[in-house]
Amino acid sequence: MNIYIMVDLEGISGVHHPDQMSEGIRYEEARRYMTWDINACVEGCKNAGAKKVVVHDAHSGGKNTLWHELSPLIDEFLIGQKGRTQRMPHIEACDAVILLGYHAMAGTPNAVLEHTWSSAEWQNLWINGKPSGEIALDTAIAGEYGKPVIMVSGDDHACAEARSLIPGVVTAEVKKGLSVSGASLLVKEKAHELIRSRAAEAVQKADQITPHMVQKPVKVKLELVERGQLPSKHAKPYMNIINGRTYEVTADSVEEGLFRL
Repeated sequence: MNIYIMVDLEGISGVHHPDQMSEGIRYEEARRYMTWDINACVEGCKNAGAKKVVVHDAHSGGKNTLWHELSPLIDEFLIGQKGRTQRMPHIEACDAVILLGYHAMAGTPNAVLEHTWSSAEWQNLWINGKPSGEIALDTAIAGEYGKPVIMVSGDDHACAEARSLIPGVVTAEVKKGLSVSGASLLVKEKAHELIRSRAAEAVQKADQITPHMVQKPVKVKLELVERGQLPSKHAKPYMNIINGRTYEVTADSVEEGLFRL
């Protein structure tokens, strides 16, 4: 079995504060924490018999992981986001997906670093009328390629969000949210052991989890944080403007809808 690991930063063990994000003064420590979680997850997958593990750094510009500290058990490592037309390159060769270090959708009370895609620009997102975050987006995109999401790691709110969406999904709760920037954290060794064991469990039960399918055509609606920021009708003539901060696009897939926003 080949496993595809999508990695975000906000739900990584030890991460809880905006200062640890890409422009923050504690970003370098978060990069190290991210790399450690990746290594633990990959080890768990391999322990359970995964033949190939692809790791995709998917936070922000996709250039966060410390390359020189990555586990040699990784078979393929994808970095850099700019200019891509596919959300999960090379997913076709994999059998199942893990969402590592993910976070709850925008507006989730007491969830650590909750947001959807861009905390500065995006307020709320809906897929076919259902409020959705990045867990729902990437689970649906994986499903469009026929791949199930078998594990999600993050805080208790992210894990609950995943379980409500994906029957049978394995979750690794590495922290409990106390506020948007406060958490009750597992210590490093316990967090890594949890990720390692849950990854192994997820690989072992992957055949029992089905891909998440979204009805097509897909309607993706986006509410922006600031007024006056709607795209130009000349740039996106296909969009349907709902109000001064909200517009909707229709697409043949969730992935296409995401790139059309």
